[in-house]
Amino acid sequence: MVSVASPSPMVRSEEDLGPPWLRPLLGTSFFVPCREHPELSKNECNLFCLTCTGDALCAYCLPAHRDHHVVQIRRSSYHNVIRVSEVGKLIDISHVQTYVINSAKIVFLNGRPQARPGKGVTNTCEICCRSLPDSFRFCSLGCKLGGMQWDPSLTFAIRPKRQGSGDDGSGSDDSFSPKKPRRLGGLELGRFDRHGIRWSDDEGSRSHNGPMTPGTPPINRCRPSRRKGIPHRAPFYG
Repeated sequence: MVSVASPSPMVRSEEDLGPPWLRPLLGTSFFVPCREHPELSKNECNLFCLTCTGDALCAYCLPAHRDHHVVQIRRSSYHNVIRVSEVGKLIDISHVQTYVINSAKIVFLNGRPQARPGKGVTNTCEICCRSLPDSFRFCSLGCKLGGMQWDPSLTFAIRPKRQGSGDDGSGSDDSFSPKKPRRLGGLELGRFDRHGIRWSDDEGSRSHNGPMTPGTPPINRCRPSRRKGIPHRAPFYG
């Protein structure tokens, strides 16, 4: 009887597994009192220097890292998160679930395992089995890093921007890229104001092909009603 060997993790270089600051970032403990400034108030460590890749920093540590690349870590449901605007331009976060918190898109740093998926769940994180929408494979940056041990197509390297494309080079996927307007019969479906001018979905400004002239007011074809005069009592005849 021939036994089938289980797939073994791929041997990938450290450069293939992301920038040198990624692993220290995922393994750092945040939201603890700063050891360098224990006597000061509000010394909670919620910052991380990507240049030094050392321990977490507090606000009083920033003068020593004035010319370094420092990012801020936030919390959601007792888990560490980072904004997409800060990390999306440094690494490719495609296939990772993004969330919107306080009007800002974020990603979780590490996995959040679930004991069992909910009813009707058809897609889960490939590492920690957390419930996910069908368009994602991982729930956090740490889970994507774990999936890269088996999948050679995964990478944190940002793909070069193609000429003529609207990609900003952040390596983002469709989860937080602007949605294109739908087309129906060759016409774009968008938002229009009362003059028939379409509003742009990206910048909130008006875009149209004709000149910027006010719309022609509608013509009122109804005849205006004549105002009645003051009523007079009929004379009495004796």
